[in-house]
Amino acid sequence: MAFCKSCGKEIGDAGFCPSCGASQSAVAAPAAAASDSPTAGIEENVAGLLCYLFGWISGLIFLLIDKRPFVRFHGAQAIAFNIAIVPLWIAYLILNFVVLGVTAAMHIPGLGLLTWFLVPVIGLAIFATWIFLMYKAYSREKFKLPIIGNIVEKMVN
Repeated sequence: MAFCKSCGKEIGDAGFCPSCGASQSAVAAPAAAASDSPTAGIEENVAGLLCYLFGWISGLIFLLIDKRPFVRFHGAQAIAFNIAIVPLWIAYLILNFVVLGVTAAMHIPGLGLLTWFLVPVIGLAIFATWIFLMYKAYSREKFKLPIIGNIVEKMVN
């Protein structure tokens, strides 16, 4: 007596199981295996882009749950990029207050306020870099930021 390789019902000499329809010539494939990670259904380039979308939070999520090297690199770089922005703003604010103090001491009102016009310039530069990093990730390129990229690459590998 022959039994179905898939469901175990008696099939006799049939090439296909009358119950489930599975072919008896080849080994039946097991039920759908669970994916390796929750992000396995997302293409690498889309996952790389999403690493940057919500700053360090989305970078951390993808770094922890995705096992693909490309996505892990972009997740780690997203975290490092957002962490690097903080000292940049702190340095700018310190420099700005020093300039304001010096110009006030020299009785040159308004000269120190010119440094506040750099706020949108710095903000636009950060925004443009953020968009550029998302574009490079979507283009399937492993673009490394000048200092951060090498550190991140060593950390991920």
